[in-house]
Amino acid sequence: MTQIVITGMGVVSSIGHEVDDFRAGLFEGKCGIDFLDEMDSANIGAMIRNFDFYALFDKYQSFLPEDMIQRIQLAVRRTSLAMQTVVLSSIEAWYGAQLHESQIDPYRRGLIVAGSNLTQQISYSLYDLFQREPEYISPSYALRFMDTNYVGVLSEIFQIYGEGFSLGAASASGNAAIIKGCQLVKSGEVDACLIVAPVADLSPMEMRAFFNIGALGGRTFQSTPNLACRPFDSEHEGFIYGQASAALLVESLESALSRNAPIHGYILGGAFHLDGNRLSNPSVEGEAQVMEQAIKRAGVSLDDIGYINTHGTSSPLGDVTELLAIRTTFEDRVSDIWLNATKSLTGHCLFSSGVVEAIASVIQMNEDFVHPTLNLSSPIESGFRFCVGASASAKLDTVMSNSFGFGGINTSIIFGKRRGQ
Repeated sequence: MTQIVITGMGVVSSIGHEVDDFRAGLFEGKCGIDFLDEMDSANIGAMIRNFDFYALFDKYQSFLPEDMIQRIQLAVRRTSLAMQTVVLSSIEAWYGAQLHESQIDPYRRGLIVAGSNLTQQISYSLYDLFQREPEYISPSYALRFMDTNYVGVLSEIFQIYGEGFSLGAASASGNAAIIKGCQLVKSGEVDACLIVAPVADLSPMEMRAFFNIGALGGRTFQSTPNLACRPFDSEHEGFIYGQASAALLVESLESALSRNAPIHGYILGGAFHLDGNRLSNPSVEGEAQVMEQAIKRAGVSLDDIGYINTHGTSSPLGDVTELLAIRTTFEDRVSDIWLNATKSLTGHCLFSSGVVEAIASVIQMNEDFVHPTLNLSSPIESGFRFCVGASASAKLDTVMSNSFGFGGINTSIIFGKRRGQ
């Protein structure tokens, strides 16, 4: 059976603009949530700040082929922050996987872009111009408003000629893309797949809709934004919006070994199930079932799981549902399994959260620590092993990462430690 490994990782987030910075942010328990100016319905969020594409890209230029550098420069010229950050995180993953040195046949490379409705802010910002002078709407918008623009840009930069598509699964998009990328490799369709997750570039209209439906939190923490995201705490009110772009390069073990690529971890298995429900309410049964199926497909036991990177959004209904599902799945083992919520640091990055949290899970697994869940002072359920206050040392060999989405979407992935560790 084909084994799947992670050979490259890249991330740009509110707590770190590259993997090393992100790792430091996790360990320190850094909070990326602060005041906003742009949104009328909430004045707090975890935004990507002080991002300089060219300063960060500079260190790669002496290693990358000249024709690739030209394609990158063309792609990011006069483009959005979301595009710049996803290009940079993809470059970091590509470079980290040493694909600048040892090439894979372009027709054996795949690409999946996680998320849907990725350009809402661009569309919103053009509305006034369209109302006044519609003839001045740029012709390029005909390409840029489609999610597949990311597929086109990234496939051009990295010369990916195998299968490529965008995949929408609400807040589970990142995990769903990882699962589908692994399936592409296992099927033999490609040897490696670049999985990228852009910023969910929301406009004030989407933020207002989340606020009106009661999903957006922070109402009582408007003057203290760092306290607003409180997964599993009795004072949680809803999710806090976050921005991040992230990328993974997944590859068959055979391909990775053949080119002596670094191996950051194994993707042992994953599951992706629906509840048959179009609404936003989660299901204990659905979440428990997807965790159980992921463990089964990974070929491990319940006793092997030492840590769960929870979906943990700070939503009252979502948080309690996930804890009940974890208890249903693991029963009396819940007191032994480390739990944390990366969203307490990064905010809820929506479509990219699964890839961001996959990277967080692999970092913690390889470096034997668990980052703290911020603002967890009064847990809504007892008997769980939450990491609070500061990072904790933890010997981790097999870990789980959950992502759930509106519309009854449930996903769970199992990661295993790199060989020899």
